[in-house]
Amino acid sequence: MMHEPEPALKKAMNLLKELSEDEEFRQQYEARQKFLRDQVSMKEGAREEGIKEGETESKRKIAMNMLNLGLDQETIVKATGLTSTEVKAIQQEK
Repeated sequence: MMHEPEPALKKAMNLLKELSEDEEFRQQYEARQKFLRDQVSMKEGAREEGIKEGETESKRKIAMNMLNLGLDQETIVKATGLTSTEVKAIQQEK
């Protein structure tokens, strides 16, 4: 006795049939899929950039606090990972 395929499987099978029969439809489908992948990639890139900016800002705040405590630049560079030029610039902003 043959069972009717699950709705999701049936939908996938119909889509595959349409894609294989209609070149224009297949190209539109592929363009849409590419667009969706590009959107995900752009969001991921923006998220990573935001994280890096947040980390840098956090390091700058820590360096500022360390400067306010009177610690030397070499110690601050080692503790924060900032360059000595960056620490000097923060000190000048102070």
